[in-house]
Amino acid sequence: MRCVYLDLDGTLLGPGGSLLRGADGGFALEGVRALQACERAGVEVMLYSGRRQSSVFECARLLGCRAYTFEVGCGLVIDGELEWLTDGLLPSPAAGTIYAQIEASGAPALLLERYAGRLEYHTPWSEGREVSHLFRGAVDVGEASRVLTEAGLGWLRLLDNGVVRAHTMPGLEEVHAYHLIPAAASKARAVARHMQARGYAREEVIAVGDSREDLGVAPVVGCFWLVANAEAALVEGVGGRSGVRVSEAGYGAGVYEAVVRTLAEGG
Repeated sequence: MRCVYLDLDGTLLGPGGSLLRGADGGFALEGVRALQACERAGVEVMLYSGRRQSSVFECARLLGCRAYTFEVGCGLVIDGELEWLTDGLLPSPAAGTIYAQIEASGAPALLLERYAGRLEYHTPWSEGREVSHLFRGAVDVGEASRVLTEAGLGWLRLLDNGVVRAHTMPGLEEVHAYHLIPAAASKARAVARHMQARGYAREEVIAVGDSREDLGVAPVVGCFWLVANAEAALVEGVGGRSGVRVSEAGYGAGVYEAVVRTLAEGG
């Protein structure tokens, strides 16, 4: 094993976004031990997250990671160099940020109107972003894709980045985080690009995550680990799927399990 691609919220980070909290909310060190095991084995750790760049940068700095991707794969930073993975959609002095360009398209307003009461901005984390419009709620992303395409906005997609456990919305049993981003961008694409830059083969890397978007990384890595605290339907749906494993533990303990078992099995 030469690299671990690691999600932050709901994976390495426990409840409340804390590195030092486990599934029960108590103090836990398994996430730190997973990072230590990687360091001792000479395994790179790359963070992939839906968070904005400034937040992932700080996490990478604190954890000693040299590469990360932010806003669900829209931007990739390797050794301090930023590469946009949004195809022809780029920030410019005339058009503004990619976020501003998406806003100007009318797509966010369209979705908020179509799913009134079921979709809202995920404040305060939706603020200060460079690319993705971040929402919370409960919608069918397949239907949302059709809505965007019918409006001539098929160059965008709405993705499900996992359950939001700290927030509730009236009438919704479960709340998820959704990102509206350029259709070409994804965590999987960012991981594949990093592998290419580093010269890593598929069988030399693993990824760990908790969301449907994280699971999209599975086809480009040797093994994908879904942590036990992921959405129940997601865990049930991967049963027997080649190249995908579910950890017995959740959050940082699940990451530790994935790393240690992979190393023990000769990875």
